[in-house]
Formats: sequence, C-alpha cells, structure tokens
Amino acid sequence: MTSPHEVRSFRAIRRTAAQTRVLDAALVLIAEHGVSGTSLQMIADAMGVTKAAVYRQFRTKEEIVIAITEREMAALEDALDDAEAGGPRAREVLLDRMVDQAIDRRGVVSALNFDPVIIRLQGEYEPFQRFVERLYATLLGTEAGVEARLHAAILSSAISVCVMHPLVADVDGDTLRVHLKSLTRRMLGLSE
Repeated sequence: MTSPHEVRSFRAIRRTAAQTRVLDAALVLIAEHGVSGTSLQMIADAMGVTKAAVYRQFRTKEEIVIAITEREMAALEDALDDAEAGGPRAREVLLDRMVDQAIDRRGVVSALNFDPVIIRLQGEYEPFQRFVERLYATLLGTEAGVEARLHAAILSSAISVCVMHPLVADVDGDTLRVHLKSLTRRMLGLSE
C-alpha cells in the first residue's frame, strides 16, 4: 500500500490487474455484507482463487478498503482539478460528476458512505481527508471550518442518501440524474 504521505494524486496510483480483480470482488461483497461481514476468504471464493492469492495483493482487508476509496476518489480528481483552476462552469461539472458517480454506483453508495468501518478508515486516512476538504471547499466556494463542513455534509448526504433511498428505488438513473442535478445546483446557487 502506498504511504499516506506519498499520495499526491489518487489517479496516479497504479494497480495490477490482479489487484483490480480483488477490489472489484471486494466491492460487490462489501456492498452486500458490509466490511465486517466480508472476509478475505469470501473475496477469494468470489474470485475463484485461494486466500493466499488475495493476501499477495493486499495484506489486510483495511488495505482493500483504502484502495477502493482511492479508486472511487480518482474518478472525481480531474473534475476537482479543473474546478480548482476556476474554469468556466467548473463547479457545475464537478457537481455533475459527483451526481453521475453516485447514480452509476447506486449499488455500492450505501457501503462506501455509511459502513462504520469504511467511515473510520477514511477518517484516519490523511489523503482522503485532504481530498474531501479540497472537494467541498471548491464545490461550496468556502474556506475550511465548521460551516463549510456542515454544508458539505448536507450536500453529500443529499446526493448519497437520495440515490439509495427506497422512495426512488424504482426511478431510472436518467430521471434521477436530471432531478438530482437540478436540486443540488439550486442548493449551491448555481445556474440550472
């Protein structure tokens, strides 16, 4: 695993094909059983390999969870860099990317945002904390602080809870996308 102090860019982290297969299998299992209910043996079984084969890629389940988080954040990193540079409509593009990712990953959003083990590990992982601070400071146009964190929590909850809420479980992704983008843009005072 990359040292937290070495991580400058999530998208620069390279994973082998074997590591990617582990992450893919683990993500499906974690979404279904949570981190605590998922073992390295379950991951190995899902992949059709031995537990030792999984262990050669990642020494612990915690390393797998961090790698999954890094991969998810990498998908937002280009849009964040552009938004920080202040290009035209960059904040809107970043917000749209967040909404798109949440909708495209509906099946795993709950696990990634609400599993207590993932929350703890993300809270302890400095690169994730730095990324989230950058993300919401840019998106909200605020400095760090209690008010900024509160606004970030409200916005991220609006997105992540909405995509998995039982009231919209039967709503197709395209319809959900249109309405959620409109709602979150209004929340941020952005043009629709």
